[in-house]
Amino acid sequence: MLKDIFKKIDQERELSKEDIVCLLALKDEQELARLYDRADTVRQKYVGDEVHLRGLIEFSNYCRKNCNYCGIRRGNRKLQRYRMSAEEILATVAVAERLGYKTVVLQSGEDMYYTVGKLVDIIRRIKQEADVAITLSIGERSREEYERLHEAGADRFLIRFETSNRELYSRLHPDSDYDERMQILVWLKEIGYQVGSGVMIGLPGQTLEDLAMDILKFKELDLDMVGVGPYICHEETPLAGNANGTVEMTFKVIALTRIVTRDAHIPATTALATLRPTDGREKALELGANVVMPNVTPAKYRALYELYPAKVCIGEEAEQCQACMHGRIYSLGRPISQGYGHSFKRAHLLPQYG
Repeated sequence: MLKDIFKKIDQERELSKEDIVCLLALKDEQELARLYDRADTVRQKYVGDEVHLRGLIEFSNYCRKNCNYCGIRRGNRKLQRYRMSAEEILATVAVAERLGYKTVVLQSGEDMYYTVGKLVDIIRRIKQEADVAITLSIGERSREEYERLHEAGADRFLIRFETSNRELYSRLHPDSDYDERMQILVWLKEIGYQVGSGVMIGLPGQTLEDLAMDILKFKELDLDMVGVGPYICHEETPLAGNANGTVEMTFKVIALTRIVTRDAHIPATTALATLRPTDGREKALELGANVVMPNVTPAKYRALYELYPAKVCIGEEAEQCQACMHGRIYSLGRPISQGYGHSFKRAHLLPQYG
C-alpha cells in the first residue's frame, strides 16, 4: 500500500484521507525520509528555493475570546496586558523595512479597542510611509470591516481554524462558531485578500483522521498560506496538564500539506522552534516550508504575547533575530527572497508592489 501511495505522490495524483492517515502513522526513519524528500521536491517545483521573511508585529495581547488553549485568553488574569500605539506600530514597521522585510504581519488578540477606523488609519499610514505588503491577523470581524481594511491597503489576512473537527473545535472555542469561522475564510477570498489559515498539531483529543481531514480542508479552501505548528500547553488555560504536540508529527503534517496543496506558502513556525530550538525551523524548510516570520515586536512586549510558554527569541531585538535567521537560512544553501512574497496561486493577478 505504501508503495502505491508514494507512486501517487510521484505522479501528482490526489491523495485520499486513508492515504494521508497511512503516511501520518509512519514511524520508520527510511520511509519518513522518503516522504520528506518528496515534499522537498514538490516545494522546489512549485514555490522554488527562496525563503520568504515576514516581520511579525504583535501589537496587542488583549483578547475578547476565551479559547481554551490560548495563553492570552480573556480569562487569564495573571497576564500583564499591553497595547502598542499607532506611532509605536509605525516605528516598528520602519524597523522591519530597514531590515529588508517586504511583508509585515500585524497580529493581536481580538482587541476591539482597535476599531476599524483606527486600523484603517494605521494601514493607510504604513502604505504611505513604507514599501511593504501587509498581513492582518486580528481575528473575527464583520464582512464590512474586512472590506474596509482591504480597501485601506491590507493585502493578506491570516485566521486559523485550528481543527476541522467540529466537535473538537467547539471544545476548544467556547465562544466561537465553526461555520462562522469557515464563512469568514470565504468572505476574505471574495473580498480579494490573499488568505492564510492553519491548525495546531497534537491537540488533546485530536486523531490522525482529524489531521488528514485538516490537510484536505487546506486543499478545499485553496489557501494562499497554511500555518501548521505544534500545540504547546499553557498552564493558565483549561487544558493545563495536557501533553504538547510533537515535533515529529508536525514535520509529517508540514510535508503532507506541501504535497497536497503544492503551491501554498508554508511557514516554519516559532512554536516548532520552541520545541526544537537547535534546528526545528531549518528541518521544516527542508521538508516543505518556505516562509519564516522573524519577530520585530519591541523586546519589552515580546514576553507578554504569551500564546504558549517559553517562546523562543523573546529577549532579542529585531536586529538579532534578523542576523540569526539569515544565518540559519543560508546554512541550508537557500536564498532569501527580495520580493513581497505574494501568493503563488494568484501572482499574475496581483500588483508588483506592497
